[in-house]
Amino acid sequence: MTLEQLRVFVAVAEHLHMTRAAKALNMTQSAASAAVAALEARHGARLFDRVGRGLALSEAGRAFLPAARAVLTSAEAAAQTLDDLAGLRRGALAVAASQTVASYWLPARLARFALAYPGVKTRLTVGNTAQAAALVAQGACALAVVEGVVDSPVLAGRKVGGDRVAVYASPAHLLAHTPVTAPALQQAAWVQREPGSGTRAAAERALQARGVDPAALRVALELPSNEAVLTAVADGQAVAAVSELAARPHVEAGRVVALPFDLGARDFVLLSHKERGLSAAAGAFVASLSATGLDRPARRKAPHL
Repeated sequence: MTLEQLRVFVAVAEHLHMTRAAKALNMTQSAASAAVAALEARHGARLFDRVGRGLALSEAGRAFLPAARAVLTSAEAAAQTLDDLAGLRRGALAVAASQTVASYWLPARLARFALAYPGVKTRLTVGNTAQAAALVAQGACALAVVEGVVDSPVLAGRKVGGDRVAVYASPAHLLAHTPVTAPALQQAAWVQREPGSGTRAAAERALQARGVDPAALRVALELPSNEAVLTAVADGQAVAAVSELAARPHVEAGRVVALPFDLGARDFVLLSHKERGLSAAAGAFVASLSATGLDRPARRKAPHL
């Protein structure tokens, strides 16, 4: 039994005339007759009786007609669902992001996407870079935007933005008033993000390049968020390396200062699964990120000490 056979049967039942039914379906009379005959032969049931020059539903045909109409209605609803998904009139999009991206870079872009496609239900899951990448690898999220380097055989990445990482301290910290050198940072007390954090990984690579051994840092405390790290730095005698995006409100409020020790720029990377195709919603979101162009990291200004 095929949907085409059901459509022909219902049309003939409504017109009770093979030629008129075929014309309504834009097919030949012979093709319509063949479809009804195949349906009857397949199930061993006579669906129509010939009455004079016309047709009449048999007892089996009358019993079968409501079920046939229900199947066609369900098929039309299913096709409409696919059309709606393809046209982004409905759908779902699950995105993961690392903390810095999720807090400072991604919200405006998600908001623009949600306004452009109000029928798509968008969900954001926040973790560190390793956690966000794992969600895409597992198929729990279609996409992730992270600020860390991800080495995974199943994930593809492309740059979609970026920012800078800098070293911060309390205005009362000794390094806020003396030259900042690699040996001085090596001896300082540090507050760090947790392992798996993209911010921590970027900072450690940059420190290593500037002559500071990350493995030999005097780490006093590890904390799971940028806000917690910056609050600890503002109230203590430790330093930390975090995103300029995260630190900006604390700098503007005078709670921390950026030390003159440049750690450079780092990329924000969009992750997707190499073997899973993107849905229409995910593809549209990727296109919306591309439409805004790549964010260039802001030029770092010298701190006012």
